[in-house]
Amino acid sequence: MGWIYILVASTVEVIGVIGLKLFSQQKNLFSLLLFISGFALSYLFLYFALNYLDMSIAYAVWMGLGTAGAVLVNMIFFGESRKLSRIFGVILIITGVVGLKMIS
Repeated sequence: MGWIYILVASTVEVIGVIGLKLFSQQKNLFSLLLFISGFALSYLFLYFALNYLDMSIAYAVWMGLGTAGAVLVNMIFFGESRKLSRIFGVILIITGVVGLKMIS
């Protein structure tokens, strides 16, 4: 169950990042709500995950998946650089997250 909470927490963190990006471009209520609710829910689900997983594993996986997701979303939808080095970095993050999952 803890891993499901981590996946949900990472997903809503990416939604929070999208809201932050949109709010930085144009200040409106929708972007602000997306930004605040995304991050608030992300922390809430991380909190739930800590009932099942060690903090060191849960936090690292949450942060890694959220970071990789944010980079991919920004490359796909907001036109950020798609350089091979960035893609390789995301692959390394995901490899680390999978490695942590395998040892826990």
